[in-house]
Amino acid sequence: MAKTDGSSFFRRTSVFWMLTVSLALAFYTWTVFWPRDVPYGSLGPLGALANYMVEQHYTVMYYGWFFTWLIHLCEAMFALKLCSDKGIFSSSARLLWFVQTFLFGFASLGLLLKYKPDGRHKRH
Repeated sequence: MAKTDGSSFFRRTSVFWMLTVSLALAFYTWTVFWPRDVPYGSLGPLGALANYMVEQHYTVMYYGWFFTWLIHLCEAMFALKLCSDKGIFSSSARLLWFVQTFLFGFASLGLLLKYKPDGRHKRH
C-alpha cells in the first residue's frame, strides 16, 4: 500500500448519516414547498408535528429552509479553510470535502475536525 502525505486525505461520512440527513432535508423540503401533498396522518407523531409547524409556523419553516442551506454552505466553506489548515491541498480532495459537507453538514465536518495531520505541514 502506498503511503500518503495527507495532502489528499478524504473520508466519506457513514451511510447512516447520509441517509438520516438526506431524508430529513427531503422531508423538510416536501413540507415547505408541497405541504398539501404530505400524508400527515400516516406519519404518526412526526406527521402531527409537521402539520402543526406548517399550519402555525409556516413562515418560520420557509425562511428556516433557506437558513438551513446557508448554514450548510458556511460549513462547506469552513471545510475548505480546514483543508488548508490541515495540509490537504489536493483539488479533488478539497472538492469532495466541500460537496460532502454542503450536503451532509456537521456529519461530514466532524470527520475533518477529528483529522490530525502528521505535523509535517506548515500551519498558518
